[in-house]
Parts: sequence; structure tokens; C-alpha cells
Amino acid sequence: MDRDFAVTARHTVERAIGEHLDGTPLADPNQGKNPHAVALGRLGGQKGGKARAKSLNKEQRRKIAVLAAKKRWHGK
Repeated sequence: MDRDFAVTARHTVERAIGEHLDGTPLADPNQGKNPHAVALGRLGGQKGGKARAKSLNKEQRRKIAVLAAKKRWHGK
């Protein structure tokens, strides 16, 4: 991963405009993948945490949040 600001900025602009700055198209990240599998994965990703949170009760959500906070702040 590039950590140079200029390189990161260039990649961001290229993704925003949908092509390289020299006019060539960006590589398709889904090329060679099953389009049905991509669509299902995207659908699941859109549901994501909201669907999981709905399926948990208040105590389960609290336990997960406490564990996440301990992991995040451990040793700091």
C-alpha cells in the first residue's frame, strides 16, 4: 500500500472519475467473477451489521460492544 500523499490522491481522483488520468479505463475488479455471486455478496454487504443487530437482543449487543471497547483500548 502506498503511503505517499500524492499517490493516494491520484488513486482517489482516478476512482472518482472512473478512469486513469491518461484516459485509459480502470481495471474492472469483478472481471472473471460470477456476476450472480457478486450480486449476492453485494446484497449481503448492504444488509450487513443492521441485520445482525436486529437479530441480537440488548444484552448480546452490550456484550459485543464491551468486548470491542476492551480490545480497542487494551494497552493504551
